[in-house]
Amino acid sequence: MKTPRVNINLKQIEENAGRLKEWCTVRGINLTGVLKGAAGDIRVMEAFLRGGIESLGDSRLRNIIKFREAGFSGEIVLLRLPQLNEVNEIIQYADVSLVSEETTIRALGTAARKADKVHGIIIMVDVGDLREGVLPEDLEDFIRGIVNLSGIEIRGLGTNVGCYGGVLPSRENTRLLVDLKARIEKKLGINLPVVSGGNTATTILFEENSLPVGINNLRVGEAILQGTDITNQRVIRGLNHNNFTLTASIIEIKEKPSVPTGEIGCDAFGNKPEYPDRGIRKRAILAVGRQDMKLDGLTPALDKAEIMGASSDHLLVDITEVDRELRIGDEMEFYLDYGAMLAVMTSPYVYKNYLG
Repeated sequence: MKTPRVNINLKQIEENAGRLKEWCTVRGINLTGVLKGAAGDIRVMEAFLRGGIESLGDSRLRNIIKFREAGFSGEIVLLRLPQLNEVNEIIQYADVSLVSEETTIRALGTAARKADKVHGIIIMVDVGDLREGVLPEDLEDFIRGIVNLSGIEIRGLGTNVGCYGGVLPSRENTRLLVDLKARIEKKLGINLPVVSGGNTATTILFEENSLPVGINNLRVGEAILQGTDITNQRVIRGLNHNNFTLTASIIEIKEKPSVPTGEIGCDAFGNKPEYPDRGIRKRAILAVGRQDMKLDGLTPALDKAEIMGASSDHLLVDITEVDRELRIGDEMEFYLDYGAMLAVMTSPYVYKNYLG
């Protein structure tokens, strides 16, 4: 079989989708399944749908177009703030956009009117993570500026935590969104039916039973794909894990000193490495590199193997302490965190191997 390859357990992903859907449904929450971590893979999308997901989200318009071309006719949410040069295609392929700029909203409205459509928007509110969003104190004036815009339907409010600033979701910062909804509805006399309270990180509030009443949408990808929550550094109980693994072939095995010979400069990525002297070590080189994966997101499945480093095309693994003999052509498997999964799914050089 081809290497390097990412092994994708579709059955386990489907089961995760079903469990997340159930957990959300009993709490009155609509679940948007986020596929960007799988680079918009159609087979993974189909696993989401078999698990009961009815609303899909992605940050890349190219992926959204793929979903439509594959026959998906349900709701699609564009997660990344829209680019002005894409508004016509956004109106054609997506149903809802997350937004934070009046200029962009007006452009979406113009494109929607030309297409004889009404486009839904969820206004993002920055509750502290300092990525996208209108500041809470500016929200009322912001909505006043767009509330009567034709071609646009204000669906509600949303927020995001964890992805940039690392701010953890809490009852307080999610409650702020619910309170803002109530205040805006009363002051402006409008209805904001959707309160989108965050992503995988927010699901920790399920376990703590502290998600505020009124949060009725979550945008979840990592928990379905990996069964993990990297923001809160947890493995989510009740979900399948290691649904994506990386397999690569050994192309060299040699015993070499642990410290290079000569003056040490920077590596190909501008870093100046340091090498502890561990004497002569047995090392394997594998045919995969930084162009294909995120190095610090890999964990060897083989006990006692240690990742040493990588160049663009080669992964170096210390196999001195490994209990079995490895040969040229043997394969090694690696577990992936969310970032490493995203990288291998995006790389055109990594073969996609579907399981289940």
